[in-house]
Amino acid sequence: MCCSSPPVCWKPLATPAPIAITTPAASASTWISTSTSRGTLLEDTSTAICWRRVLKQHVGERNFHAFYQLLRGSDDQALQGLHLERNPAVYNFTRQGAGLNMGVHNALDSDEKNHQAVTEAMRVIGFSPEEVESIHRILAAILHLGNIEFVETEEDGPQKGGLAVAEEALVGYVAELTATPRDLVLRTLLARTVASGGRELIEKGHTVAEASYARDACAKAVYQRLFEWVVDRINGIMEPRGRDPRRDGKDTVIGVLDIYGFEVFPVNSFEQFCINYCNEKLQQLFIQLILKQEQEEYEREGIAWQSVEYFNNATIVELVERPHRGILAVLDEACSTAGPITDRIFLQTLDTHHRHHPHYSSRQLCPTDKTMEFGRDFRIKHYAGDVTYSVEGFIDKNRDSLFQDFKRLLYNSTDPTLRAMWPDGQQDITEVTKRPLTAGTLFKNSMVALVENLASKEPFYVRCIKPNEDKVAGRFDEAHCRHQVSYLGLLENVRVRRAGFASRQPYPRFLLRYKMTCEYTWPNHLLGSDREAVSALLEQHGLQGDVAFGHSKLFVRSPRTLVTLEQSRARLIPVIVLLLQKAWRGTLARWRCRRLRAIYTIMRWFRRHKVRAHLTDLQRRFQAARQPPLYGRDLVWPRPPAVLQPFQDTCHALFSRWRARQLVKNIPPSDMTQIKAKVAAMGALQGLRQDWGCQRAWARDYLSSGTDNPTASHLFAEQLKALREKDGFGTVLFSSHVRKVNRFRKRRDRALLLTDRHLYKLEPGRQYRVMRAVPLDAVTGLSVTSGRDQLVVLHARGYDDLVVCLHRSQPPLDNRVGELVGMLAAHCQGEGRALEVRVSDCIPLSQRGARRLISVEPRPEQPEPDFRCNRSAFTLLWPSH
Repeated sequence: MCCSSPPVCWKPLATPAPIAITTPAASASTWISTSTSRGTLLEDTSTAICWRRVLKQHVGERNFHAFYQLLRGSDDQALQGLHLERNPAVYNFTRQGAGLNMGVHNALDSDEKNHQAVTEAMRVIGFSPEEVESIHRILAAILHLGNIEFVETEEDGPQKGGLAVAEEALVGYVAELTATPRDLVLRTLLARTVASGGRELIEKGHTVAEASYARDACAKAVYQRLFEWVVDRINGIMEPRGRDPRRDGKDTVIGVLDIYGFEVFPVNSFEQFCINYCNEKLQQLFIQLILKQEQEEYEREGIAWQSVEYFNNATIVELVERPHRGILAVLDEACSTAGPITDRIFLQTLDTHHRHHPHYSSRQLCPTDKTMEFGRDFRIKHYAGDVTYSVEGFIDKNRDSLFQDFKRLLYNSTDPTLRAMWPDGQQDITEVTKRPLTAGTLFKNSMVALVENLASKEPFYVRCIKPNEDKVAGRFDEAHCRHQVSYLGLLENVRVRRAGFASRQPYPRFLLRYKMTCEYTWPNHLLGSDREAVSALLEQHGLQGDVAFGHSKLFVRSPRTLVTLEQSRARLIPVIVLLLQKAWRGTLARWRCRRLRAIYTIMRWFRRHKVRAHLTDLQRRFQAARQPPLYGRDLVWPRPPAVLQPFQDTCHALFSRWRARQLVKNIPPSDMTQIKAKVAAMGALQGLRQDWGCQRAWARDYLSSGTDNPTASHLFAEQLKALREKDGFGTVLFSSHVRKVNRFRKRRDRALLLTDRHLYKLEPGRQYRVMRAVPLDAVTGLSVTSGRDQLVVLHARGYDDLVVCLHRSQPPLDNRVGELVGMLAAHCQGEGRALEVRVSDCIPLSQRGARRLISVEPRPEQPEPDFRCNRSAFTLLWPSH
């Protein structure tokens, strides 16, 4: 990351009518907020520099949050209508960030809540349901567009050696979501139409590389236009209507410019070059405005101005934006030149033009500098320090343009929202297409407009310091902070202030603070004017030589003068305050004493009344509490007075224990095991899972049941007897047929046996032969979903996670997950050890060190539960009927 990309907050105040202030896209977080008396306006003029995040992100980062919020926050019906899957790893644009954000469960919750918050915010601000739906369709179209891949067809194929789309269903999805004809979408992806000077149309087929480039350019442009449309829509909604400054008062505009961003570049490339160019322009403007403000105030107050020498970085700005010879001009010429122009040739041209420039160097011009590489690096001596740039990719990033075919296609969409984003697509197909402006030219034009706009305002700005490079709170790197203070221009600010008078105050304000230090001004002066009173005060202290008198303000040169006055004031303030405090505190104490005496008397009698009434009410309500079978269950406890709240809490606990004892003593001992298991399941799953089978009786050992296992129950009984003799377990906690999937993506029917000693995986087809036995004390937890599916993931210390789905039950698809959780949790509670039960719709698991995710996909047409596997995730296909 470059040293000259400081965070800057710029707040210009303007007196004319409200306007939107534009800013160049120096990074992916560049934006402007413009506030008026009735709301906040947003405007963004970002170029393709910041929208590259749509295609590719840096390590440890993910794509724009809108994509993940759409996938994880939309309901199943909405995702089905958009032809999307909930897993972000399915799509090329979101695959890298699919597993970020602390944990999967937290990321899901965050994206779901943020999706709801954004949708609600758009509704509140005035977006129609059709517009919100159109935004979601456009985001889905971008995701499908990123998954389109191109392949070259065979010579004898139907397209005779042309270009084809690997998965044509994606083209249909994009056409449906963008409301455009499918054949036009396919033709636009595979070829482009060029109009010659004679209005003749030429259709040129793409290569795989050209088609991929056009697809990526379209994805970035669609997201950029969508973002700008949202900004314009908000501006249009919040812009005040019919406001007259003469009638309603002066309008004030506040703009915030953030050019730091969240990008961290390991190599300085075209993006960082643009950021640093932006900083050079703004740094030049900041210093000029500071000097201008100082000079205007001194002239307004009639005080002589002393000129200050400062570093003028105009030569650096000229190096970048000079016509014909500047770096941006040379880069544009390289992009427009026909033939194989490479980044190395571009660097050679720069060396030719600027070999004698004092702020430019390269390895070719300085062969002894081994910090740069031949044919790749060049260095600019910025105001903040020397920065080395790599020219690799400069030409491709600057040429970042979109073919006119895509603009015409989206302009002719039947979706009014999408059509409004592409007004430049109304150009007729027979018109000769002009070469679009490059990213660097757009950036420079935006910077020039920004500087002109800011120079016409009255600026009030805040300098922001980045405390460290690790993005850690509470840590300050002193060397890093000192470096930023230097290149932020703060030293020039101090020099300008020290050259003149560092402090200035209006005469009335100065007198109000220091008049008690002079006998001629305390408590009120009788002199002719405030200026004469200030002069008398300073003369008494002997400080008249360190100040200058303006028309309306007093200018103080040295801080020592203010320190002397503050010390005199500090000595006198306690004396004055003490006298006032003594009189006022006595009055307040007498008032408070009389009020407290009356209050305590009223409180004492009222508390007695409330306590007596509450105890009488309790006695009346609980007279029939001993009557079975309810034992006072329907009784409502009255709200106690605050003084009796601890007493009633104790009574409530005693009553609950007594009532529980009355109910439990009538339960047969044979049912206590089931009741304890249901209580344990309720504690683990209540409120997290829709249904966990608490309404039915729990048989536990379903493999021994003739109803669930009519053909092989006797075989299981023999195997159970043999296992009991071998391992010596006491009871069977749970048994059932399951469908399992292993780390080799093999799906098999198995049987699950859970005893008080071991967890067994059995093979039903071979007389319930034991395939795997795990000691029960090694089982650390299990994971289930929140739906009605029977997916269970068992986690054991030192073993692979066991992924099973309970099935082949009677009645079919009976809900037995709660029974398994309850029996295992109750057994662990009896042994005094913890069992972690997690409920999540996307469950992480580990098999031989490989991390995977498993989720559930409801399918009405699915006859039996089964698993679908891919490289990094499993999916349980659950019959939703």
